[in-house]
Amino acid sequence: MVDIQGLQKMTLLDWPGKLACTVFLGGCDLRCPFCHNSELLDGNLPAELTQEELLSLLRKRQGLLDGVCVTGGEPLLRPDLAGLLEDIKTLGYPVKLDTNGTHPDALAGLWERGMVDYVAMDVKNSPERYGETAGVPDLDLGPIRESVAWLLAGHVDYEFRTTAVRQFHDAGAFRAIGAWIQGARRYYIQNFVDRDTVAYGGLSGFEKQELEGFADLVRPFVNTVELRSIR
Repeated sequence: MVDIQGLQKMTLLDWPGKLACTVFLGGCDLRCPFCHNSELLDGNLPAELTQEELLSLLRKRQGLLDGVCVTGGEPLLRPDLAGLLEDIKTLGYPVKLDTNGTHPDALAGLWERGMVDYVAMDVKNSPERYGETAGVPDLDLGPIRESVAWLLAGHVDYEFRTTAVRQFHDAGAFRAIGAWIQGARRYYIQNFVDRDTVAYGGLSGFEKQELEGFADLVRPFVNTVELRSIR
């Protein structure tokens, strides 16, 4: 049984076109300096609710919610994730899974078992600056490239997304990302917004006009490019 580290009971933002709830699971193998969920990274945050408590809530909301989003941290690190998703699917809910792409075999395995309906994968930066941006300088990009290729093959509905941080991204980075994910269905640029849960200070986002310029650089490569978290 999975302990749940956080729950957003209702959101229109996390899954395009669906009213969903979002389940937060602790533990992550990256250390992105701009992470909004830094309290989840080491996996030691006390549980907010048990798996059975979550399922009880979902039973009560059948007919109201359109789906369940599972995020982190990195959910695919959890060995008990399949059991949680199976129980959610048994209640009739579609599942959206957020991932950083470091566990392509686990992702494909869940899809093969019919447990994932939509995947949102973070593309942190261009390959040249990936390790720096992910907080793991010697990061092996092999699994991440494999996850990108698997999603581009169209096995499951998906999106790619990048959190734009002034200290890590520029026009060249977005050109490189566009070329990397060429042919993708959807790509979202999310503007970084500082919060108390961000572990590192001194980071900032971009102005809307700058983000629109980045989106224009990616559009020749990707079918749909949109901005998120824009004020």
